[in-house]
Amino acid sequence: IKYFYGQLNPKTKEQIENLLRNGMNKELRDRLCCRMTFGTAGLRSAMGAGFCYINDLTVIQSTQGMYKYLERCFSDFKQRGFVVGYDTRGQVTSSCSSQRLAKLTAAVLLAKDVPVYLFSRYVPTPFVPYAVQKLKAVAGVMITASHNRKEDNGYKVYWETGAQITSPHDKEILKCIEECVEPWNGSWNDNLVDTSPLKRDPLQDICRRYMEDLKKICFYRELNSKTTLKFVHTSFHGVGHDYVQLAFKVFGFKPPIPVPEQKDPDPDFSTVKCPNPEEGESVLELSLRLAEKENARIVLATDPDADRLAAAELQENGSWKVFTGNELAALFGWWMFDCWKKNKSRNADVKNVYMLATTVSSKILKAIALKEGFHFEETLPGFKWIGSRIIDLLENGKEVLFAFEESIGFLCGTSVLDKDGVSAAVVVAEMASYLETMNITLKQQLVKVYEKYGYHISKTSYFLCYEPPTIKSIFERLRNFDSPKEYPKFCGTFAILHVRDITTGYDSSQPNKKSVLPVSKNSQMITFTFQNGCVATLRTSGTEPKIKYYAEMCASPDQSDTALLEEELKKLIDALIENFLQPSKNGLIWRSV
Repeated sequence: IKYFYGQLNPKTKEQIENLLRNGMNKELRDRLCCRMTFGTAGLRSAMGAGFCYINDLTVIQSTQGMYKYLERCFSDFKQRGFVVGYDTRGQVTSSCSSQRLAKLTAAVLLAKDVPVYLFSRYVPTPFVPYAVQKLKAVAGVMITASHNRKEDNGYKVYWETGAQITSPHDKEILKCIEECVEPWNGSWNDNLVDTSPLKRDPLQDICRRYMEDLKKICFYRELNSKTTLKFVHTSFHGVGHDYVQLAFKVFGFKPPIPVPEQKDPDPDFSTVKCPNPEEGESVLELSLRLAEKENARIVLATDPDADRLAAAELQENGSWKVFTGNELAALFGWWMFDCWKKNKSRNADVKNVYMLATTVSSKILKAIALKEGFHFEETLPGFKWIGSRIIDLLENGKEVLFAFEESIGFLCGTSVLDKDGVSAAVVVAEMASYLETMNITLKQQLVKVYEKYGYHISKTSYFLCYEPPTIKSIFERLRNFDSPKEYPKFCGTFAILHVRDITTGYDSSQPNKKSVLPVSKNSQMITFTFQNGCVATLRTSGTEPKIKYYAEMCASPDQSDTALLEEELKKLIDALIENFLQPSKNGLIWRSV
């Protein structure tokens, strides 16, 4: 408790005092006896007092641990410096705004004579990894909880490469945090960001260079400037508005029409029930209505930290088609390869070209790659794995055109090594404008892609489960299904061909029964390949109390009866839920749409 009586944020101090005064020992113990661990994206938790929450103290402690670890890893740490960015989150009750937490992060490092590139205002998450690379800093932190609920915040760490940290850095940083939990003398001194000569503001330089780099993925600037298409953009109360406007300008477009109620930052996300554009039509309501009023056919939505993108298109019958992450990826894959083909130099070799996706994402890029002759690779879920794989490929002289994860995370080109909603938004706009000249809609083009490379119909959803032991028992039952150490051979009536368990490293399709993808012991993840061509994965979320399921029917180009394929997929998902997840028996909460 003594740490919460240091020179501390009065709001979090008051929260602890209230618990003490009211004798709420269980809650005190919950808050003070466990520490956040480094997960998929550094730290992510609710804001508030306690070591398992995001607050001034835990951010200071994390940064002290970062300092200790980076000092060990880089002899030139104090020459190269560190990048700090933040989004627009905040909470009045604990006075934990992203901006304040960013200033404290900077203060810890400035007090230790480390040069800090602290953005002077909020930025999209991709700007931090981009700045780390461009400024040759040793690492960077973005204070964000992306599309999580408004109570949350986070501390997302990037390595010198510009990719998110992967193992073993996360474990080592955590060890260093635990070794120096006592705040150092200068750590609370957030005045340093105004007085220290070591603080620099990279905003204008990085924004200019980022926009300049965007030109590499712009192929039809002339055509963009003439398009009759109108676009609506919503930034979901977050950071995206100014940056998407600038990106459209770079591509030669007129500015997209912003959704006025969602254009400016609002940490309460007052017009949406959850700040996640991935939830589809229910949360895109305002932007769809505005588009109808303005006669705009395309709606683009960046999530609050602008690293992910949702898109919707008005159909002939007046309804809206909200594309899934997998459907958008099919369009991006086709587009980026088509542009590469049309613009490649004479001696460019298709065998040098790569596209990547996480293993729970659609296999559509694999189908395109097989037919077109480029390479497709899968990684574990999480963009950090894509980022680190892209680095390997670039170092070996390969060209990476596109990478994605199904949860609307896209990366066109390789200027940034993390998902980027700003560049994705403007690429969709260019693709739509190009197709418009031929009188083709995005939806029609998607059908063309599927007709050429095979229909890939997928569905992703989740159940909420707040009981970790229940989650564990669901997965352990699958590992010991009919008898110990035996995985299921059937799911209802559907025969299972192969099972891959990333948690244990087992893969029945490999000669040595070992998974090619690295083992990931800390999370649960099992993939079933069925005899009918369907692939389904069950996994836990790294940042939320969810069991997610992903199922995809991968058909060959000659199977064009989509109704039949969809029916088969639906039956399989029903069987998966009933036989493997057993929601009523396990008290799982169905996703509310």
